[in-house]
Amino acid sequence: MKAKFLVPLGLFLVLAGFLAFGLTLNPREVPSPLIDKPAPDFRLAQLHEPDKQVALADMRGQVWLLNVWASWCVACRQEHPVLVDFAKQKIVPLVGLNYKDARPDALAWLQQFGDPYEMSLVDADGRVGIDYGVYGVPETFLIDQKGMIRYKQIGPVTPEVVRDVLLPKIAELKREG
Repeated sequence: MKAKFLVPLGLFLVLAGFLAFGLTLNPREVPSPLIDKPAPDFRLAQLHEPDKQVALADMRGQVWLLNVWASWCVACRQEHPVLVDFAKQKIVPLVGLNYKDARPDALAWLQQFGDPYEMSLVDADGRVGIDYGVYGVPETFLIDQKGMIRYKQIGPVTPEVVRDVLLPKIAELKREG
């Protein structure tokens, strides 16, 4: 009779253990299979100059950040002042990937909030975002001189992320380069 209750109780305890462990994890730390792998290739039009295209190969030889953003993204507003301040330091090029957005909306957004990007590229259909494994905007990728993804920030870049993660990783990559 007692054995009937032990099996469900045991299953409940195992599931409760998995739940408790899952609650200790940081949801922003989603492992990316692209870390330490070549960045997916692209060739995209620039937001400000639609007749000009930029390819991944154009960025080779330098450490740079790719920030995926959109005018409709609420969290992008949260991180934007941090990116503006970061860009003023001119540590590495900051390239925007305008994701699934209308060009006039994106241009108006940058006009209103400031443009921290060396250039913004248009990913209107989201295909490049899919290649990069974008879960949602904003996301930021640190890419090294050889075109390898070295870090992925899911969610807004904060001053703490700049100070504690990006700046040390950038310095390390520049030393290695």
